[in-house]
Amino acid sequence: MILGIESSCDDSSVALMDAQTYELKFYKKITQEAEHSKFGGVVPELAARLHTAALPNLIEEISPYFKDIKAVGVTNEPGLSVSLIGGVSVAKSLCVALGVPLIGVNHLIGHIYSLFLDRQITLPLGVLLVSGGHTMVLNIGENGIIKVIATTSDDSFGESFDKVAKMMNLGYPGGAIIEKLAQNGDAKRFKFTVPLKYDKRIEYSFSGLKNQVRVEIEKLGELSEADKSDIAVSFQNSAIEHILDKLEKIFGEYKFKNFGVVGGASANLLLRSKLQILCDKFGSNLMYTSLKYCSDNAAMIARVATSKYQNSKFTQVSKLAIKPRVNLDGMSV
Repeated sequence: MILGIESSCDDSSVALMDAQTYELKFYKKITQEAEHSKFGGVVPELAARLHTAALPNLIEEISPYFKDIKAVGVTNEPGLSVSLIGGVSVAKSLCVALGVPLIGVNHLIGHIYSLFLDRQITLPLGVLLVSGGHTMVLNIGENGIIKVIATTSDDSFGESFDKVAKMMNLGYPGGAIIEKLAQNGDAKRFKFTVPLKYDKRIEYSFSGLKNQVRVEIEKLGELSEADKSDIAVSFQNSAIEHILDKLEKIFGEYKFKNFGVVGGASANLLLRSKLQILCDKFGSNLMYTSLKYCSDNAAMIARVATSKYQNSKFTQVSKLAIKPRVNLDGMSV
């Protein structure tokens, strides 16, 4: 079995995967959402302390499987440095204690593999990755090489939801809160413009939309529940329309047979439904993971580690370093 460890941000998670069948033998995640909610976002130092407390308890739960573990995969890039250190330190200690190889895993590639948790990866593949820290469109060739087609010049899609929720004192994480409020909102009340609507650049930008929301909130003063719902639906519609507007241009150039959407923000059901319409229009097969595995999790890390184990792609314990920032362009899945 392959052990996967994830601690790139505010979720501590471990998973055990059968190296032959990809069957998950154990999976558990401890989220820190309640602790960070009062601050309206992730506090790195708090996240580090909570990982230090949670990870040993999770490892203790899988101790009966120690004899069956063939390798340990751990997220070492990208993410919060203080969070990454927690998981990497535990992984290194386990590898030394158990005498098994260490495998470094890119967190974003983990999200791509969340589409293939129980089977072989299918290439070529187009991917929309939307999360609290990233927004990008990828083209992955038959050789597994990643080409970054588009990314964001400022806030990410998920981050913009978090920040709008914070403006309205709704708590953290903001994605699910905004999505729920939007269900009862009047989409015609506020006319937030779609970012870069008539701009030929293939990139994303959510700072201007976020500022439009801020201006309306300041005009209103104390917000009623109706105000919050109306803002939520108009903001969500514009943010998703921005994603689809640029994707339509990309689909016109890249003829994706398969197109996947991954990352925590891919749990948004309106986004999924709009992507389905787009994929149907261009004859592309839309792929997405179950809601349980959209956000950060060790199952996807174990899945990447399993592929690396099968190809003997290991890293010396002394040489595995954390990398808070990475560029996916040119990397391989």
